[in-house]
Amino acid sequence: MANTKNPGFQIPEQMRAFAEANVEKAREAFDEFMATAQKATASMEESTSSMQGSAMEMKKKAMGYAEENMTTAFEFAQKMAHAKDPQEILQIQADFLRTQMSALGEQTRALGETATKAASDVAMSASDMMKPK
Repeated sequence: MANTKNPGFQIPEQMRAFAEANVEKAREAFDEFMATAQKATASMEESTSSMQGSAMEMKKKAMGYAEENMTTAFEFAQKMAHAKDPQEILQIQADFLRTQMSALGEQTRALGETATKAASDVAMSASDMMKPK
């Protein structure tokens, strides 16, 4: 059986210094890795927050537009119920279609702008995450 407490065996000073230097380099590399990982996590959180904010904005707009469109549809139905002749029915329908097409165009434009902004914000966040620091 070998004696593990051999007082004659000592680690050479060069080997000890080499090991300590390597441990220090490994620690520095790990610290740098952790700092980068924390930055990436923070960027992902910002990106997620940005996406959630944009999704909430789109949801609010969509719900507002749905409410607006339903109100307009009820008003249209009420006007149709009170129409006195076919000529007035045609005029009410034409007015309703014109205003709805205009509203649809505006709503589509506004939702498109919101979606474009959301995509741009997410792309910027992703781009920032990928940049070396």
